[in-house]
Amino acid sequence: MGRPEWAPEPVNLDVPSSARVWDYFLGGSHNFAADRRVADAAIAMKPDLPQLARAVRLFLRRVVQLVARAGVDQFLDIGAGIPTVGTVHETAGRMNPETRVAYVDHDPVAVAHGRALLGQAARTIAVHGDLCHPKEILADPEVRALLDFDRPICLLLCSVLHFVPDEADPHGIVAQLMESLAPGSYLAIQHATPDEQPRATIEMLEMWNANSPEPMYWRSRAGVTRYFDGLRLIGPGVVFLPDWGLQPGEERAEQPERFASYAALGRKD
Repeated sequence: MGRPEWAPEPVNLDVPSSARVWDYFLGGSHNFAADRRVADAAIAMKPDLPQLARAVRLFLRRVVQLVARAGVDQFLDIGAGIPTVGTVHETAGRMNPETRVAYVDHDPVAVAHGRALLGQAARTIAVHGDLCHPKEILADPEVRALLDFDRPICLLLCSVLHFVPDEADPHGIVAQLMESLAPGSYLAIQHATPDEQPRATIEMLEMWNANSPEPMYWRSRAGVTRYFDGLRLIGPGVVFLPDWGLQPGEERAEQPERFASYAALGRKD
């Protein structure tokens, strides 16, 4: 089987990619044997990882739909990974074909795959950028050319802030990004938390942090709520991931805390 078009030549397919591992969790097809080996090993430790990934993506889609219905047609997705399986541009584009989406990720492999997948898609870009350097993202010429910062933008930060250490001032980073956005803009966050977690989950986090080049910094509900200082929380506020955006008649998930994540959406008035 040859190399697919979405995997550009410089990318080594024998080296696992966290973005492709996430795609595997989502049930996507943009992954390779090396990614699946890592993913299956992680699933053996925490069997509900695929369910977590899909819950994050469901939250993302629900946010995009709600914000698009409110008239916002611009999205800045930082820590986007590979745009596969229920993407922002596809979800929003079904509601408004004029939607503009900028995907940003610090992983050059994810960006390379994203650019190849998007091809010549109109009003959609994938660029390299690190959340810890918000000024560089905001000044990126491709981002500035695509998004109109004089109009509302929805900032999406899913599965990314819990990789930012306290010393990098994650709350200050979010405040800086939101300060650059026009009134009527939105902030959506999904963030890992230690709240109500069993000892086994905390031990897994400690093992991850002892062995991973990208340690995680889980934060409490109060810590997640701080990201929305000065914003108006929409819907249920800061809640466990499966509890956000429940539809009429939809049953609440059993033990929503088991995904160890909070989710929330806020509006800049």
